[in-house]
Amino acid sequence: MTNPNHEPVLPESSFEFGVYTLGDIVADPVSGQTVSQHRRLQDIVAAAKLADEAGLDVFGVGEHHRLDFAVSSVPVVLAAISQVTSRIKLSSTTMVLGTLDPVRLFEDFATLDLLSDGRAEIMAGRGAFTESFPLFGYDLNDYQQLFAENLNLLQQLGDQEIANWKGTFRPPLKDAEISPRPLQAKLPLWIGVGGTPASAERAGQLGSGMAIAILSGSPERFRHLADLYRQAGAAAGHPQKNLKVAVTSHGYVAKTSGQALDDFYPYYLNYLNGFMARPGKEFRFTREDFEVYTRPDEALAVGSPQQIIEKILYQHELFGHTRFMAQMDVGGMPFSKVASAIELLASEVAPVVRREIARKNGTS
Repeated sequence: MTNPNHEPVLPESSFEFGVYTLGDIVADPVSGQTVSQHRRLQDIVAAAKLADEAGLDVFGVGEHHRLDFAVSSVPVVLAAISQVTSRIKLSSTTMVLGTLDPVRLFEDFATLDLLSDGRAEIMAGRGAFTESFPLFGYDLNDYQQLFAENLNLLQQLGDQEIANWKGTFRPPLKDAEISPRPLQAKLPLWIGVGGTPASAERAGQLGSGMAIAILSGSPERFRHLADLYRQAGAAAGHPQKNLKVAVTSHGYVAKTSGQALDDFYPYYLNYLNGFMARPGKEFRFTREDFEVYTRPDEALAVGSPQQIIEKILYQHELFGHTRFMAQMDVGGMPFSKVASAIELLASEVAPVVRREIARKNGTS
């Protein structure tokens, strides 16, 4: 098999599956009930425990600073999860790096790595929401420069126990001891990319992983990002086998296609109206629109196990990625439905996808 650059894709030992949450809190459109922040956090920990027991590979938690989200302190939530899980990787999805102190971020995740016996990962990005800029006293006009500077410092902290550094936005570091050090030789770092070519190239230059958020439309639109990422990584001297691509998407799995569509549509519409609509204007998205979004060549990963298998394998032909992560708990979806979907993803989707990719790569 070849990647979009027509270069050989090295055999993968395993294709990883994960689920992630942003912890949004909205009223359930079916029951009308709204869970508390307390209940939402308990459900997140329970979902991670279930994903671990079911055999998924990664659980991710994202950062927001609004009353309609339950998670602002990602490493605290992941640390709680680390104590009820044993093998699943624990990732941020994503940390808004422009408004975070890289030293604090590194030390928090190094601590998480020690508590979890070496399972911590950092996924960093610009973020789709900007409420953290005024909250922490940053100027939104510095959006790009803050991200670039903080990313470079974060990368340096992973390589050096004693740091010397000087930048524009943060006080300089002089013989600063960065402690603790993680259990892993190096904390895995992923860059979250929404569609910006410069971000893909930067991830390749750094040799970090790249997570592409493909939430709607045709995945073909994002193919060039994987090309740019691998080209930039090769030019910077990083081995192709170290350049990992992940795809993140909204998703839901049920026993049948009809059940998946019926279950997910009201919650997806609720999510769109809660977080994507303009103030005072309802987001128009019919059931017919929704079904178009779930077609095999579209991004939304909603359907029966066989449909999700086919969608992931189709995307693998485009990206040669090694990880797929789904956000299922959107729009007030109850935990019982999320739990059922996690179990199906782990038991009926993951084994087939892994087997088919291994077969195509000649490793089975």
